[in-house]
Amino acid sequence: MHTYLDFEKPIAELEGKIKELRHVSASGEEINIADEIGRLQNKVERLLQNTYSKLTPWQKTLVARHPERPHTVNYIENLIEDFTPLAGDRLYGEDCAIIGGLGRFEGHSVVVMGHEKGHTTETRVKHNFGMARPEGYRKAQRLMDMAERFNLPIVTFVDTAGAFPGADAEERGQSEAIARSIEKCLQVKVPFTSIIIGEGGSGGAIAIACGNDVFMLEHSVYSVISPEGCASILWRSNDYTESAADALNITAQDLHRLGVIDDVIAEPLGGAHRSHETTFASVRSVLEKSIREQLQHDGGVLKAKRREKFLAMGRLSAA
Repeated sequence: MHTYLDFEKPIAELEGKIKELRHVSASGEEINIADEIGRLQNKVERLLQNTYSKLTPWQKTLVARHPERPHTVNYIENLIEDFTPLAGDRLYGEDCAIIGGLGRFEGHSVVVMGHEKGHTTETRVKHNFGMARPEGYRKAQRLMDMAERFNLPIVTFVDTAGAFPGADAEERGQSEAIARSIEKCLQVKVPFTSIIIGEGGSGGAIAIACGNDVFMLEHSVYSVISPEGCASILWRSNDYTESAADALNITAQDLHRLGVIDDVIAEPLGGAHRSHETTFASVRSVLEKSIREQLQHDGGVLKAKRREKFLAMGRLSAA
């Protein structure tokens, strides 16, 4: 059963009516309801178009967190052939919040990794809701080293509320692991493409997102802190969560305008969760173009371009 967000209640009601009419039609009753179903379906599409063209930053955050939205495992299953997962950081242990390994994309051998939140209670616990500990980021560094050693493009899928804030993670050097992972992203001399597919939260996201090309899905978000976290710090109240989302410039459209990301990947009408296959096709097209263009450059040039890209974000305009 499809999960509807609060602002989708009118859409839910219409689609509920369509479902009821189809049930009546399937029961064999001699009632011609095809025209009515078609009329309601057109109304749903118009309502979806109107609703999703005017989403607030907070509503986009809810869409980015939608439980039926495709996750990293789904992108790997549908885009990467012959995927071989690699586990462990060779220092402490395995962290299932970040999955990664070797595979082939459109004929190119690649190293692919990303945050995995899980879809069921069991998998969410296994993957710690996509919140990695230090060993997850050290595993990412190991995979990036491997990519450079064998001259393989790196592809990362970003989807996390942030790095795990537990005491055990801090004891094992969470901040150092994230900093080293960011440093490794900026040092490798291979093509590097990052895609924010859901939430891009804080250092936990940027630790594997410093690519030559950084893309965001249309209804994903990317920020130094969640709207809830910002509201709790600035106003000491969750009542201001929507105001925080408005002020943070967290949407793909805002970040593209500000030059933080390179482009926005369109989602199907109603969000990526409504049509996984359409979403995979869009991501495949953008990713193929990104890798093909980067492969035309020498590794040293790619590293220099990546470094300049992120340094430019910190420069103040002379105006």
